[in-house]
Amino acid sequence: MRKYFYLSFLVALFYSDFVKSRPVSYPGGLTLMLMNNSMKNSLHAHYSPTAKASFGYKFEYWRKNQFSLNLIQMNNLIKRWNKPDSQANFYLKSGLGNAYSDKGRFDSKNGIAGFAGISTDWEDQRYFIQYANRYTYAAEIDKFYTQSLHFGITPYIGDYGDIHTWLMMKIDHTPKFKKNFIFTPHFRFFKDVHLLEVGANLSGKVMFNYIFRY
Repeated sequence: MRKYFYLSFLVALFYSDFVKSRPVSYPGGLTLMLMNNSMKNSLHAHYSPTAKASFGYKFEYWRKNQFSLNLIQMNNLIKRWNKPDSQANFYLKSGLGNAYSDKGRFDSKNGIAGFAGISTDWEDQRYFIQYANRYTYAAEIDKFYTQSLHFGITPYIGDYGDIHTWLMMKIDHTPKFKKNFIFTPHFRFFKDVHLLEVGANLSGKVMFNYIFRY
């Protein structure tokens, strides 16, 4: 399973109409994302046939629990609120596929897996806030509920082509885990097609994401 850890050093390439990638792109848009946090490494590739839905492949490796998920994921935009200077979105996310573990206390298990949850966000040029949750079922390997709150502020509003800087905080909550609250302060920088996120949680585990948009 260790080989999956090294996926975390790949670059994510994806289409996006805002600072962070959306679960649904524009019609015909293709998305490839690689994201990391203190609990897992994930790879998500999807296609948006319409502006309200996308489907594709989702891989996750949960490092502490030492199991992987291979899923077909569906994202649905339920509602979007467009304002002159801001936007808000509400999404439904679901996935179905296989869970597999060959190490640790799970001792080579695999079976059907899936998840379902929601994601909602609001942002303007200065503030960003996002809430997401999901329930994950991974055969006989594990099952748990998790939720997160992600928010930030930019100290200045730059023009197109400038380097944009955001001060961010991510709070992950998983009631089943021993350390069920994880706080990760980090910086977000983006310029043109490049976006970099770097930080560490309060236990010292580093978060690093690099995103190239085209």
